Amino acid sequence: MILNYIGSYSLLFSLLISAIIFLISIFSIQNKKESIRNLNKLFFFQFFLVLISFLSLIILFVISEFSNTTVFNNSHTNKPLLYKISGTWGNHEGSLILWLMILTFFVFIYFLKSNTRPIRERLFTIVFQEIIIIGFSIFLLKTSNPFNQVIPTPDQGLGLNPILQDPILAIHPPVLYLGYVSTSLIFSSALASLICLNVNREWASFIKNWIFVSWIFLTLGILLGSIWAYYELGWGGFWFWDPVENISLMPWLCLTALLHCTLVLEKRSSLGSWTIILSIVSFTLSVCGTFLVRSGILNSVHTFANDPDRGVYILIFLFFLIFSSLIIYFLYQDKIISNKDHFNFLSKESSILINNWFVMYFLSVVLIGTIYPIFLEVLSNEKISVGPPFFNKLIIPFLIPFLIFMAIGPNLKWIKAKKFKIPIRLSILLFINLVIAFLVLKIFDEVTLKLTLLLTASFYLFFITFKDLIKKEYKNISQTISHFGFSLLILSIILNSFLSKEIITNLKVGDEINFQENIIKFKKIESSFSSNYQSLIGYFEINNKHLFTPEVRIYDQPEVITSEADIKTNLFKDRFLVINLVKDNDYLNVRYQEKPLMIWIWLSTILITIGGSLSFIKKYEK
Repeated sequence: MILNYIGSYSLLFSLLISAIIFLISIFSIQNKKESIRNLNKLFFFQFFLVLISFLSLIILFVISEFSNTTVFNNSHTNKPLLYKISGTWGNHEGSLILWLMILTFFVFIYFLKSNTRPIRERLFTIVFQEIIIIGFSIFLLKTSNPFNQVIPTPDQGLGLNPILQDPILAIHPPVLYLGYVSTSLIFSSALASLICLNVNREWASFIKNWIFVSWIFLTLGILLGSIWAYYELGWGGFWFWDPVENISLMPWLCLTALLHCTLVLEKRSSLGSWTIILSIVSFTLSVCGTFLVRSGILNSVHTFANDPDRGVYILIFLFFLIFSSLIIYFLYQDKIISNKDHFNFLSKESSILINNWFVMYFLSVVLIGTIYPIFLEVLSNEKISVGPPFFNKLIIPFLIPFLIFMAIGPNLKWIKAKKFKIPIRLSILLFINLVIAFLVLKIFDEVTLKLTLLLTASFYLFFITFKDLIKKEYKNISQTISHFGFSLLILSIILNSFLSKEIITNLKVGDEINFQENIIKFKKIESSFSSNYQSLIGYFEINNKHLFTPEVRIYDQPEVITSEADIKTNLFKDRFLVINLVKDNDYLNVRYQEKPLMIWIWLSTILITIGGSLSFIKKYEK
């Protein structure tokens, strides 16, 4: 079909324009040209051509054009329209076009919004960005062309994994990719400012907008992925330390540290080296995530590709970017103009620096836990799974002082705090929270030293950030909202972890079971049919007043069985019920959970995002 040719040639011409932009930028740097206005139209056409290619693929999915290999492998005529459209990026090839489209869009926006930056810095940023665009374009055309054709044309497609046919997962990849890809501008601008010796307050103020964009979208992407995992995978959890979950968490941790470093660079002209390194690492982790997910190396429900040969290209490209950026850093890092990074211990700078070290430790733990199984399998052919116990044991002890420093830091002053008044007052509050935590755990018979200290630190951060919030200091309201949201998130997760209740049993129609003062009755089961699946709906009644209707869906293309949980939510807890088929008998496997404060986990993450968004708006308006 002609759309296959339009899409393919659009990518090819976009690659050609990228090469032209790269050469013009190099020539302008060498000849010290003072104007780059002639690049304006080229950036637009670069983005426009990739957009045409992406829209062509969407249309091919919508009309079920099975002569296209990507459509044939990932669609079916019976799929609802929403999942035909989302199927465009729910696969390896289509997701990479989405990645490339966002890349070209962001470099176009950068060009329009960077007029205040020196021309030489802008040119170097464009050069580095075009290297990334060219690299991904070649990868897409050479190994993952989404416009390859099937001859002869099949009558039907293979369909999309039913577990990915979900409204949240329809928007999850684009949101997450906006966070991933915007780190490329941070990376390119950081290297450019380093070469041009512009690592200063003005650059920190400029790049902070891009950091906020990346951080906000990554936060939203992680939130959407967690909500999906909670109700779709059937285990009633929002975070399982799944490798692909970790992949999105790592750049988020790095960007969080980077945000605070730019704050110090903007205020004190310090931590310039930290800012550059974290900018490089943030993008590296984003590309690394693409490599691990798209190569099929990670064993996860989220992975889309199982072709390690494709991963080799990304791996080589990743190494090229890492080593090139590190060489540039070591060549120019001693020329970074920065105040000495020796701060008074009782200052906001010291608090930020200490917390950054904690964040880097958490990042290292997540990285090792995610990468170690891969290296072990390569070296010894032994497969292992690193799960929650590993992360909990290594992270929780260090999370306690991290939360305390996070509580104290915003109440300190730049350069030096006023004697010891603030620490003494906060120390008294810490002791009060220790007593509160002990009493709470005593009531639920969960008293342990580790849990007591963790809950104490969580209460401490929560009450301090809540106090700051109600003081209505609008100057730092965005920071206060984000910190309060984070304190609420941690507190909700901790209380949820030890107050949750669960029963797993097998029931048939007419059975009932008692659990934690609840009576669960299996009333009946019914069948229904949809366009692409058959549904078995179980009717359960709890305490003669709560009706639950979980489903088992049997998809026909491809043939997959999934479970759809029924969840009743209020401000205090979720009631979660999911069923699975039990082979060769009339029973259903039933999992019922009571999950305290689940709604506050989602709301707290939204608060974190709102705080970041307010900071971005405030910075953008300046």
